[in-house]
Amino acid sequence: MIFSAFLDYLLLEKNYSALTVNAYKKDLNDCLDFISAEYQQDTLQHVNYSQIRRWIVVLVEGGMSNRSVNRKISALNSYFKFLMKVGDLDLNPLAKHKALKVKKTIQIPFSEKEMKTVLDDFPHEADFEGLRNRLIIELFYSTGIRRIELVQLQLADFNLSNKTLKVLGKRNKERLVPLLPSVIEIITLYLKERQLLNHVTDITYMFLTQKGVKIYETLVYRIINNYFSLASSKVKKSPHILRHSFATHLLNQGADLNAVKELLGHSSLASTQVYTHNSIAELKKVYLNTHPRNKK
Repeated sequence: MIFSAFLDYLLLEKNYSALTVNAYKKDLNDCLDFISAEYQQDTLQHVNYSQIRRWIVVLVEGGMSNRSVNRKISALNSYFKFLMKVGDLDLNPLAKHKALKVKKTIQIPFSEKEMKTVLDDFPHEADFEGLRNRLIIELFYSTGIRRIELVQLQLADFNLSNKTLKVLGKRNKERLVPLLPSVIEIITLYLKERQLLNHVTDITYMFLTQKGVKIYETLVYRIINNYFSLASSKVKKSPHILRHSFATHLLNQGADLNAVKELLGHSSLASTQVYTHNSIAELKKVYLNTHPRNKK
């Protein structure tokens, strides 16, 4: 199978998730399909930069965003580096490639007031779906986990006696996240309702649909979007914005950046620092309101 050694390398040595490896596979196959159709080559080992650049032009002219194009080229670059590592390629055709410019978009977190409205002021049904949805929102906001991480959570990952949650993050890296007492109360109520479900198929997973199968990412997105559409006028209302809110609100309250990094499962501080712009804004407000030299 084409690319099999590279994909095994990503999965077994780099510890990438199956989802990520499949994304790499698709990007490489897309490039190979183009090279095969345009240049009648059945391998990527002999492509040159002008051929790749032609592919980039076709992708952009086809309406693909610069961010998505960069992701595809990044996958291709990783493949070339692998070929050089194993001695199947002497020169990386992407060695001097510069990524397309991507417009930076500021992710605006939910305010603490918006969070309170959804969690405390809205009526939440005490049935299975009501408790499940409430718990999903609570977990996103109190732990900062990613959507795919929540979907993959299993019953065994929750240690209620120690008040901790084991999360399997990117590259299969595990981390322990503390659970708030209020969240544990909702977990207990949800589990009681979960036991009453008939015909449970995916018995090991924490979050299920009413039909007893593992919850899926689009449903999780829909749940978050539906609830927050009633409380917020922000354009984007997604699980990632809840993760963003988690980090921003912790930093606003004085949390250490390194501690937030660990909670989020980031491999470097640079990834965590994107959440600090709102924290800085809050600090500026406090500074201007309290510094003696700014008082008239």
